[in-house]
Amino acid sequence: MSSHLFTRTGDITFQPTRHAEGAWSTEDYHFSSLAGLMIHEIERTRPHKDLVLSRISYDILGRLPFAEVEVIVETLRPGRTIELVQATATIGGRSVIKARAWYLATSDTTEVEAVSAEPLTSPEDSAERDLTELWAGGFIRQLEVRQAMERRPGRGATWIRTPNVLVEGEEPIEVAQYFTSIDVANGINPQQGPEEWAYPNVDLTVHLFRQPTGPWTGLDTTVTWGAEGIGLTSSVLHDIHGPVGRAEQSLTLRKL
Repeated sequence: MSSHLFTRTGDITFQPTRHAEGAWSTEDYHFSSLAGLMIHEIERTRPHKDLVLSRISYDILGRLPFAEVEVIVETLRPGRTIELVQATATIGGRSVIKARAWYLATSDTTEVEAVSAEPLTSPEDSAERDLTELWAGGFIRQLEVRQAMERRPGRGATWIRTPNVLVEGEEPIEVAQYFTSIDVANGINPQQGPEEWAYPNVDLTVHLFRQPTGPWTGLDTTVTWGAEGIGLTSSVLHDIHGPVGRAEQSLTLRKL
């Protein structure tokens, strides 16, 4: 098996390996792989490297067919202290994901730092977990997973990492590797099993107050299903040093 999720085939085009394969269908991507790839390309191409990612919001515009993908990055609001960047993923001539990311300048605010969320139990002290008991597909199979909190329907805390880099032969970008695991939050502690219900997310919005470091993505996740066919997956995000931000996913609920 390959040790990467994508092979670059051109300046802005990429061919997936089976490590990017979807959980709902092996004929589609796992959105997590594309979310990480889009951050990889934004980080690689943007001009002001001293700015850091504060927020990114992805809108999923439809199916994500498992085929070569094109990623175009453009700067919508340039600046030396605040910058807005947009990335568009296109498959088969159709835009499938739009993402907008805010980048901000950093400064020393240690004296007023205030973080209420508690750190998770470390990955080393958390029990191993096999997500393939719940989900299929190459993306899920390649993950390393640790359970940091006893789980129940709609609630749990989980560490996830991929041993594979995003793009073959390219230096891994730490924040992009981190983002490659965030979208998995919607499937780790579902309210119902995927054999009876479908609950895909139509978006992913991530806010960061600190840049994540290290290989592990920590997801302290709560899943809420409403009475009108709409759900919400909310996660406090962690790295091995503690909390780093939040992620939200809007769900459409469908009985199979």
